[in-house]
Amino acid sequence: MIFSLLITGAPYSSQSVATAYQFAREALQQGHTIHRVFFYADAVHTGSALATPPQDEMHIPDEWQQLASDNQLDLVVCIAAAVRRGVLDDGEAKRHEKNGGNLKDNYHLSGLGQLVEAAMVSDRMMTFAP
Repeated sequence: MIFSLLITGAPYSSQSVATAYQFAREALQQGHTIHRVFFYADAVHTGSALATPPQDEMHIPDEWQQLASDNQLDLVVCIAAAVRRGVLDDGEAKRHEKNGGNLKDNYHLSGLGQLVEAAMVSDRMMTFAP
């Protein structure tokens, strides 16, 4: 089965990002495909390279980054929600005259069209919200 995931909760104030990660990992282990993971609203903070959780907590952005690297996942951060919250790639940082981007590797900014396309090509669109 082909899944796409829509995540809307902030990584450390909501369980939605961690739950989505566990779902994705398990689905992949069972032989399913994850077409796209779309981070929207406060979930865009998952793509921030500046997150520094305590050492005894799960580093959610790094876990997603590693899962994406290991499984060629498409991690999309909604550009409108990200820019509004200060999560920028180098191109957006330059465009908005900021000192630099803070988007982690394996994440990329894109629009809601990517979410629509994911829903069209996936068997199931799973939503993880607070």
